Amino acid sequence: MKKIFVLDTNVLLHDPQAIFAFEDNEVIIPAVVLEEIDSKKRLADELGRNARQISRLLDGLRDLGHLHEGIELEGGGVLKVELNHRSFLRVQEMFGEMSNDNRILAVALNYHLEEIEKEAAKQVVLVSKDVLVRVKADVFGLKAQDYLSDRTVEPSDLYSGYINIHVHPSIIDEFYTYRFLSIKSVPGASKLYPNEFVILKDEMGTSKSALLKVSSDGARLEPLFLSNEAVWGITARNAQQRMALELLLNDDIPLVTLSGKAGTGKTLLALAAGLSKVEDEHKYKKLLIARPVVPMGKDIGYLPGEKEEKLRPWMQPIYDNLEFLFDTKKSGDIDKILMGLGSIQVEALTYIRGRSIPGQFIIIDEAQNLSKHEVKTIVSRVGEGSKIILMGDPQQIDHPYLDTVSNGLTYIVERFKNESLSGHMMLEKGERSKLAQLAADLL
Repeated sequence: MKKIFVLDTNVLLHDPQAIFAFEDNEVIIPAVVLEEIDSKKRLADELGRNARQISRLLDGLRDLGHLHEGIELEGGGVLKVELNHRSFLRVQEMFGEMSNDNRILAVALNYHLEEIEKEAAKQVVLVSKDVLVRVKADVFGLKAQDYLSDRTVEPSDLYSGYINIHVHPSIIDEFYTYRFLSIKSVPGASKLYPNEFVILKDEMGTSKSALLKVSSDGARLEPLFLSNEAVWGITARNAQQRMALELLLNDDIPLVTLSGKAGTGKTLLALAAGLSKVEDEHKYKKLLIARPVVPMGKDIGYLPGEKEEKLRPWMQPIYDNLEFLFDTKKSGDIDKILMGLGSIQVEALTYIRGRSIPGQFIIIDEAQNLSKHEVKTIVSRVGEGSKIILMGDPQQIDHPYLDTVSNGLTYIVERFKNESLSGHMMLEKGERSKLAQLAADLL
């Protein structure tokens, strides 16, 4: 049975293409949504870009007919702009204030009340990324849901970058004898991705095990390229960190993504690998480290001082790790070191737009706060001979319209997991300190 979907403003600001995501159902845009979109279109950030895009889309659709009367979309659905759908009284009795959210809720509620009086009633669904709007809808018995069409994967199915497989001990012995295994010879290894890691464990329960990596063509399991030696003074403390370093130091994998909660070593490992590649091996001309000023594109002019002084509070986590790697003793020493080297650049993502970045080792921290479009913008800046690292914690998101599965980091992990040019590792064990690990688990 066909449904009627009433869209909140935040759905269109999150994904301007959302109007085409409801197949052959009816899509309603309340008039107040157009007012809210109009108020955002002059912004210089992601919200402003999306507001302008949905404005152009709606303007183009006017060629098909009058939006307030409803026009047919390619997928068989109908799009309609609701000008003034009956009364606000029912919502006002419950919540009082005539806010924009309540006006949107009133449109959905009045449609619902109209439909239940019909013989062939359609279900009315309010679609909003605002949790409280959905809660308000429940008060009236109105069905409400989050916008799910942009989800690349369910939270329980997030790609970790490695898999544990229990096998007969003879298979582990075969690997140590021949130093490789055919994918077909390992039970349970048929659905592995290029550059995914495999931990083989003895199904008999002994301590016998092996750590392998899927080849770039996905045909065989190979030993790790690197031994567990120190990289710029940093040694892997667990299997996931060792696998992460394998990806970070492999020049044949230009895109690496790291995810994990606070204290798992994402930033430290990436910086150590970058310093090794730039300063020791001279594989790349420069180490570029950037993180979003949340949200990306937000003007930082309200902070005092020159650009470097403005950026320092946002970039301090990067400087903390650099101070540890360079073993500085006094405050300010790291600035002198970076100035002397000249090959390490710390930037805000605000300044990366429009650039082409060849021959550099690029680290993007806090990538979970990026949208799909922002991630595309950043990765498309990568020039010939560069390597880019995107890392963050999908559980720690500050962006108002993103969640664990709709953020840019998760999006790029899922879209690139089949590609031989990329690798991913989900770090799980905290190594900052026992206290930090306990806090991450308990709090």
